Amino acid sequence: MNLEKFGTVTLAEMDSVRLLNRIDSKYFTDEKTLEGILADAAASGYRALEADGSKTAGYDSIYFDTPELRMYLDHHNRRLTRQKVRTREYLASGLTFLEIKRKNNHGRTRKKRTGIPETDFKDFRGNAAACEYLAGHSWFTAQQLSPSLETLFRRITLVNPAMTERITIDSCVNFNNIRTGRKASLPGGVVIELKQDGRAASQMKQILLDRRVKPLRVSKYCIGIALTDPAVKSGRFKLKIRMIEKQINTRLI
Repeated sequence: MNLEKFGTVTLAEMDSVRLLNRIDSKYFTDEKTLEGILADAAASGYRALEADGSKTAGYDSIYFDTPELRMYLDHHNRRLTRQKVRTREYLASGLTFLEIKRKNNHGRTRKKRTGIPETDFKDFRGNAAACEYLAGHSWFTAQQLSPSLETLFRRITLVNPAMTERITIDSCVNFNNIRTGRKASLPGGVVIELKQDGRAASQMKQILLDRRVKPLRVSKYCIGIALTDPAVKSGRFKLKIRMIEKQINTRLI
């Protein structure tokens, strides 16, 4: 992907983007379509986050869940208030965090995170401070959880000229189910998430519409579990998986 035409935005500038009335939208497309989206975005003045000299960044995440996959099933069963717990490592820098994502019954997502040593990335449960942080920000304790799914991907982050929206673009998505030992991927697939100020117009939404990219609410964690655990309840996600397969012209299951 050619990102040379994008101006750059720094982490400090990105942190200044406060979306107080934030609305999140997710989309799924393929790498060929993404080329056109990126060209349109660059021409519209979007800038790309650059860190450590690169406009793409590698991410590695470990999701934690209960033995019965409570967090996965809450999502599958359409529970409005739900959580996800993960560790995440930014591969270029080695910075590692414990993150708790909470969704309320209004569809708004809030994320809390705390830094942890890179050595605790695979399993933070031996870190007393991290366990205390989890207990203070989650319904779950560390004793209730264990590693469930690893996800790896490459990310591009864009911001619009008015600094009223952020776009994350994830490609090269791979899954490793820690419990079943099964692996899966989304070859040629791209997950786009638009985080915008609900009071401001979104040029990216128009770009996606012009490129015939439709919204698809997709959780990488849930799709990864559905693809790698043949015993799990997955009926609600099968239609989404079929839509993904159609987009990338690849049979996944």
